[in-house]
Amino acid sequence: MRTLVYRKSRRERGREPERRKLHVAKGDTVRVIRGEHRGKEGKVLRVHPKQFRIVVEGVNVVKKHKRATGAPGSESGIIEFAAPIAASNVMLLDPKSGEPTRVRRRLDKDGTVERIAVKSGQPIPRVR
Repeated sequence: MRTLVYRKSRRERGREPERRKLHVAKGDTVRVIRGEHRGKEGKVLRVHPKQFRIVVEGVNVVKKHKRATGAPGSESGIIEFAAPIAASNVMLLDPKSGEPTRVRRRLDKDGTVERIAVKSGQPIPRVR
């Protein structure tokens, strides 16, 4: 009979998950192309590169039941917030036409990386 081997014991301990490069950044306007919220547009609020997930304003809004803690000023209630979705499920919007587009990277003369919309060839400005 085979012995049980648990997944947790197989993984390497102390190793941080690899950070993946994302095609979107905080402040970008994106459109959801896959999933329950397909077609919705919103601004990227947070980026989690280690999990390859992003939080988009008004997309994947979930309710969380919060219990009041002993700390002064904390109240119980139902809180609504946008939960993260996979970064592969969104596309950046073209600055010229407003349609979803893929992103290409180009190195400028001064050495900075510039994002370019594949559809129009226009540079996509970084919103900081």
